[in-house]
Amino acid sequence: MENSNAITAVGNNEGQYLLVAGSNYRILISGDQTNGNYAVIEMRVPPGSGPIPHAHKDVQETFYLAEGEVEFRTEGSKYYAQKGAFINIPRGGAIHAFKNTSDKEATLICTVIPAGFDSMFREMSVAGPEEVETIGERYGNRFYPTDFFD
Repeated sequence: MENSNAITAVGNNEGQYLLVAGSNYRILISGDQTNGNYAVIEMRVPPGSGPIPHAHKDVQETFYLAEGEVEFRTEGSKYYAQKGAFINIPRGGAIHAFKNTSDKEATLICTVIPAGFDSMFREMSVAGPEEVETIGERYGNRFYPTDFFD
């Protein structure tokens, strides 16, 4: 019988690696491992990269910036995050985006509650560019033009 109270450990080079929107993602723990409660994804984002403005009303996202500098934007604010910063995007559908504004790769640790985006990222990593938005919408995302905040 499997012990449901066992610790889950993921080594430095373990986890599932994915290429999503020009960034390298690693699933540290998936919804399959947490009964759908949450998933944790390491995001290695190259300079100038990041997701376009989007919203998801039923998912909370948190980001811990482990390395680098990233600009987070919402309709009413802009925050320049540096190593050690923590950002919370609550449920409710706030339009947001982030972009690596530095000249070095940034590493974010993203937690999504509930899980599901881990599955979405798996699908996106093997899809063509024309399919990405449709996949995202199936997981409750709404996308906005890249210049939405301008």
